[in-house]
Amino acid sequence: MSPIVGHINFLNVLPLNYGYQHTAQDLQIVYGVPTFLNGELNAGRIDLSNISSIEYARHSGELLILPKLCVRADNDVTSIVLVSRKPLERLRDDRVILTSKSATAQCLLKIILHDGYDAKPRYETRTVTVDKPVDDDASAALLIGDDALFVYLHKPQNFYVYDLGCEWRKLTGKQMVYALWTVRKKYAAEEPALLQVTYDKIVRAFEYGLEHKAAAIESVLAAKPFTFAELDKYLGGVIKWDLTAEAVEALKLYYRKAAALKLIDAEPELNFVTP
Repeated sequence: MSPIVGHINFLNVLPLNYGYQHTAQDLQIVYGVPTFLNGELNAGRIDLSNISSIEYARHSGELLILPKLCVRADNDVTSIVLVSRKPLERLRDDRVILTSKSATAQCLLKIILHDGYDAKPRYETRTVTVDKPVDDDASAALLIGDDALFVYLHKPQNFYVYDLGCEWRKLTGKQMVYALWTVRKKYAAEEPALLQVTYDKIVRAFEYGLEHKAAAIESVLAAKPFTFAELDKYLGGVIKWDLTAEAVEALKLYYRKAAALKLIDAEPELNFVTP
């Protein structure tokens, strides 16, 4: 049976989304934010998906990583930011609001504030909006995705805006892997041929989207508050999608630090689908 494929419909995977629309219309695709798709995959309602990289660590016993694919940034990520009323070094036990959309970004912020700034904030998860990025009763808030990219490019007055990719690079000297493509082990064992066919379609869709990046960007400009130049720089200049050996090492460090803070039970083994 053909797999049900999850897809995080953020701009950081716009080329893949465009490729899906033009080269893989036969795939069964479920769209959603990272936390929704994490839950759907864990519940077995979808079979493979791009998911928050921290979620692989939390469910590595049931998942395999699809090779070559990820969402990463070498330095600034521009679409994961902390908006703060005060400089980071002055955050101590302040209330910090976390978006509910991404588990990876939540853990990344906790690592950065603990290891880089010796801060121990009081975290709460709430809805965060561009119009009012920090609630009156909080000192800072975490934004991700398209909302964060807008705030990064149009910094609100009287707030500090910190890029978490940049902060991670300052802390570790490494790039950061934000999402992985994973598949349920059960499906991989039961349907290896169909999994291979689907993986090949995903790779081809990515390639098509990158070959037609200008058209992909043009397709969303009417609905998104960004210019062509902003998205052209973001896609491929900031965001990259190849899971390199260096990226894998950076991912291992992220897991090591997350385990040290007990944000995950243990540093996971990285188990890949065998082609």
